[in-house]
Amino acid sequence: MSMTATSVSSRLAGIVGSLNAIVDPGQLSSCSIGGKTPTLVVRPGSADEIAEVVKFAASEKLAIVPSGARTKLNMGMVPARYDLALDMTRLDRVIAYDPDDMTLGVEPGMPLSRLEGVLAGHKQFLPLAVPWMNRATVGGTIASGIDSPLRQFYGTARDYVLGIEFVTGNGQIAKSGGSVVKNVSGYDIHKLMIGAMGTLGVMTRINFRTFPALASTRVFVANVESAGRAIELRNPITQSPLRPLSMDIVSPRAADLFSEGAAARVASHHMPAGLFSETHWNVVVSFAGTEKVLERYERDLRQMVQQKTPSTLGAAVLDEGDAVGVIGCVREFIPIALESCEAATIVKMSTLPGRITQLLHEAERAARELDLPWAAIARGSGVIYLALLPTALDPGTRGRVAQVTERILTACHGLSGNASIPWCPSEWKPSLKVWGQSRGDFQQMRKVKSVFDPQGILSPGRFAGAF
Repeated sequence: MSMTATSVSSRLAGIVGSLNAIVDPGQLSSCSIGGKTPTLVVRPGSADEIAEVVKFAASEKLAIVPSGARTKLNMGMVPARYDLALDMTRLDRVIAYDPDDMTLGVEPGMPLSRLEGVLAGHKQFLPLAVPWMNRATVGGTIASGIDSPLRQFYGTARDYVLGIEFVTGNGQIAKSGGSVVKNVSGYDIHKLMIGAMGTLGVMTRINFRTFPALASTRVFVANVESAGRAIELRNPITQSPLRPLSMDIVSPRAADLFSEGAAARVASHHMPAGLFSETHWNVVVSFAGTEKVLERYERDLRQMVQQKTPSTLGAAVLDEGDAVGVIGCVREFIPIALESCEAATIVKMSTLPGRITQLLHEAERAARELDLPWAAIARGSGVIYLALLPTALDPGTRGRVAQVTERILTACHGLSGNASIPWCPSEWKPSLKVWGQSRGDFQQMRKVKSVFDPQGILSPGRFAGAF
């Protein structure tokens, strides 16, 4: 860095205003990632200001990490360098909204909870029901690529993000996609930004397709004896005319977490007592519609339980009031697990739905043989979140976690799936394969990074391959 910290602060204050170039130790500390603390927090108020900040950072080779509510700063690797924390929370406006066309343009610092209220006024919503829902911002949600239980019906953000405006690593404002549902303006470059952890650009506007608000929602819960039995129930549901909003398979320990103090601290609604089995697996299906549709769902789901899993321990349908607590706990599984113990390690696996049982079995066996408590939620679409919950942070525990995660990653790879470790203690990250097995497309990824960020200043080292 060719300039002193004081001169850097002065230069950036000239771009964003003196109140928005922050050197207060407390605010700097709140932006720390894995023990690395930035020299300055910069709070731009527009895309033009972001472009100027990035141009300056590129000229001085200062590393930038964008963030919003900072709920997902601990995902991925610790940045190799970290000079400027780019706080995006001033960019929190709805830029364009056409309820008739069901299209929306929003700045990245908009809180999801506030956007939810804006859309509800027009009887619409976005299916971004993600962890940390009450705190997360739109930009952080898209940049992290974190998914929602609603992907069962609506898909992921890649399916309804229409376009993104962003600032590249050399300070240029670029756009990809559009603001309408039908767009043929070229390559879907903006989809590279989804899940890129801010390594390719700083998002300044995100355009979405919106959806009609859900009608009355209910939740069906069945307690079954094993993960295999849960999958046996999942299969006929997906092959039937029913189209549930979400379908999740909850392990006994995950159900146990939902009744503990961590859930009370994280989730805004409590789950009805005794609903989930803490000794068996649980299948959770949410659905919405008119009264006749709801009655059809309940009747058909109960019939499937009787036909496919006659040994089911119990089944219940919850109305909208009680369903909120169940939906909230399932959605917040990751923060609940992380809150439950400081050594919590989350493994994300993606596989074909038909291989969920085998992958869960391999993970369970590895954790049991190395004496590590665990909990899991498997989406009906084939995504599994497994939380290893060790009680200590010592080197021996870290070694056991490394062995278990290595076995899980290998098993997932062998089943043609993908696996990564989005969350774990920062000091363990050098010992774990945070981004999973080596990828065959690594060189292509590196080329893309060099095009978007030639100086290597955007979140360096956070992504796969030390990007």
